[in-house]
Amino acid sequence: MNRLIHLNRLIGTLLLLCSLASAQYDFSLQIMDESENRSRAGTQQYEGTLEVITASNKVSVKHWKYRRIGSNGASKAILRFTAPAEVKGVALLIVNHTDRSSDQWMWTPAIARDRRIAAQDRSTRFFGTDFSFEDLEERDIDQFDYKFQDEESIGGLACWKIESKPKQSVSSQYTSSMLWIRKDNYLAAQIENYSSSGAHNGLSPVRSDKLVRRIRYSDIQNVGGIWTPRTVEVYDATRKSRTVLKLEKLEYNVPMKDEDFTLEALRHG
Repeated sequence: MNRLIHLNRLIGTLLLLCSLASAQYDFSLQIMDESENRSRAGTQQYEGTLEVITASNKVSVKHWKYRRIGSNGASKAILRFTAPAEVKGVALLIVNHTDRSSDQWMWTPAIARDRRIAAQDRSTRFFGTDFSFEDLEERDIDQFDYKFQDEESIGGLACWKIESKPKQSVSSQYTSSMLWIRKDNYLAAQIENYSSSGAHNGLSPVRSDKLVRRIRYSDIQNVGGIWTPRTVEVYDATRKSRTVLKLEKLEYNVPMKDEDFTLEALRHG
């Protein structure tokens, strides 16, 4: 009888733990869903100024124009460098999908050709910035599994700390990410992206998570009813370099046409 009571208590405890784990998962997904809903816009455009700062504090400045159309996770975007002269006209077309990685094509005016960005190249830096090609795409939240970690402040701002992992069907250079979502407006305050590498301690494999990039969002402003970070800082942990992107002339829900987000539009700007 005592064994039966003990077994019933054990089962009850396991069910409670499973219930709590499920509640945490649902809570984190609700946070991410609300975060996405609050940033929803039919179109977006801005002019970006990028300061690229090397590990030795050498600074270079680039400018691009960015335009986006469509629903979250299924949008299309074109960004085109406007300065300096050596990168002027270089452009990237990004076609996002809700169920897989984006399709991307880069136009290089110096050789008058476009090329599709291969999957193995998504982790490389985009034209001397600390953004990788993958960082520039937009992904549907359903492509990830989420796990609530803690409540933690970033820069004095109360945040929910949530772990994100791409689902098995999703291709990504990152094996996990840690997100700090602000409680006051559901914006991301910081994202840390990690990659895992296998190692051996002589007995068994050991998983090692290594920081690849850290992204911080600041200078929050209300633009057309949407709270938006006007400054985005990307830190490359391997190169010890960083890129600071400032969004200028930012607008939402301005008229745009689908035909402006095609390969033909990419080539002719």
